[in-house]
Amino acid sequence: MIRLGIDVGGTNTDGVILNEKNQVLCSAKTPTTDDVFTGIENTIDALLSQSHINVEDIQVATLGTTHCTNAIVERKALNKIGIIRLSLPSGSTVPPLLGWPEDLIEKLEAVTLLVHGGYEYNGEPIAQLDFAELKQAAEQFRGRVDSIAISGVFSPVLNEQEKAVAAFFEKELPGIPLSLSSEIGSIGLIERENATILNAALMNTINHVSNGFERALQDKGIDARIFLGQNDGTLMTHQFAQKYPIFTIACGPTNSIRGAAHLSQEPNAIVVDIGGTTTDIGVLSNSFPRQTSLAVEVGGVRTNYRMPDIYSIGFGGGTRVYLNGDSWKIGPESVGYQLTEKAIVFGGNDLTATDVAIGAGVMNIDNIDSSRIEGIPTEKIYPDFVEMVEKAVDRMKTSAENLPVVLVGGGAALMPKELKGASRVIRPEHAGVANAIGAALGDISGNVEKIYSLDLLTYQEAIEEAKTEAIEAAIEAGADLEKIDIIQLEDFPLAYMPGNAILVRVKAAGPLKL
Repeated sequence: MIRLGIDVGGTNTDGVILNEKNQVLCSAKTPTTDDVFTGIENTIDALLSQSHINVEDIQVATLGTTHCTNAIVERKALNKIGIIRLSLPSGSTVPPLLGWPEDLIEKLEAVTLLVHGGYEYNGEPIAQLDFAELKQAAEQFRGRVDSIAISGVFSPVLNEQEKAVAAFFEKELPGIPLSLSSEIGSIGLIERENATILNAALMNTINHVSNGFERALQDKGIDARIFLGQNDGTLMTHQFAQKYPIFTIACGPTNSIRGAAHLSQEPNAIVVDIGGTTTDIGVLSNSFPRQTSLAVEVGGVRTNYRMPDIYSIGFGGGTRVYLNGDSWKIGPESVGYQLTEKAIVFGGNDLTATDVAIGAGVMNIDNIDSSRIEGIPTEKIYPDFVEMVEKAVDRMKTSAENLPVVLVGGGAALMPKELKGASRVIRPEHAGVANAIGAALGDISGNVEKIYSLDLLTYQEAIEEAKTEAIEAAIEAGADLEKIDIIQLEDFPLAYMPGNAILVRVKAAGPLKL
């Protein structure tokens, strides 16, 4: 089985082709283009010309993309949203979209409705659904919304009402995509609702991405199963991605972390991914990215769906360095994909981190004019680069113990062979395209995060039920039933709730089924 992996970054579009043993047959890195898909096609062309493989042998094609992140950050190509909250007669004090950036609210043109429904923490209904009320909601949405976000109070405990509302809208408004909060976020109505609204807003974007990728492959004669990277370091089918586009947000850093695990064979380490614009630091735990337990802001919106624990700093190969008074300032501005035009060693006029690393003797690039940086105090500036990364690594640790540090990304060569806090620094072969390798490699996963009342179930019954749901979710996403493992299992007693309740988190993962 031959795999093709593509990862679209802000500076470069990276690609790899892997053989049946997941060894790198060839890799390519081309500048990301304004329309993105030209860059993808250029990378595929470069891979095919290098490898000389038969395109019919490529069975799996995977894409890691920043499209959905960019759509939210740049407020572009977002759906018009219908928002339904199942909460009345309670749950109306804090309305949907409270605290959202005004410019984002304007783009969504949201129609917001609160209706009767929702559950108590133990699964008792707050109120029964009122279908006459839902009929009125459908009429208000008709012709005004592109997609609908459905959220209910305590729906992670019991999601029957959300499913019933979804079934109602499927009949009343056929063809309009629906997002259910119980399938996306965790406990905490507002943050879960926020994540669900963002998911609904990204439906047009993910269609454009997956269809464009499919066309790019077809133009090259590649008839492969298509997968997209998601932000827990695993893959999802492009049909699954159509329902859950929000899971692609932050998949770039997680692809790099998974690629670093494969290349270094280190299951537990700190991964430093240095690109052209930013450096992302993450943690490998059992060969998968460590997940954050905190609420995460996406485009200025507070959410609580699963996200990798990533710390980013404005430092990369294209980072601009300039005098600010008597001191040198590092970034966060970057020349990005214009590095080979604007950096001093390439004949440009902007002093970049790449220029400084070359001047300090740490980095070498063929066919450049290094004489152009003579007179710049690169050896004085360079230690500040190292200190920035060392502080970021230290911030991600949970103990004072030194850990292996794996350097990946196109800017990995900017760093020295030793770093404070690192037991050893690993810069593996093919480190520059670790993100594309991670995209190509990914397993398929299923996740469950749910509250169980131990007054109704035993502890073991609750755990087994959560495991079963996680495995079923992985199978739905395309995993091979025979090879699925439980790779994460956590439970937390909920002392602030009456009764005997626990929150259970389970992740199941396995290789994709062909």
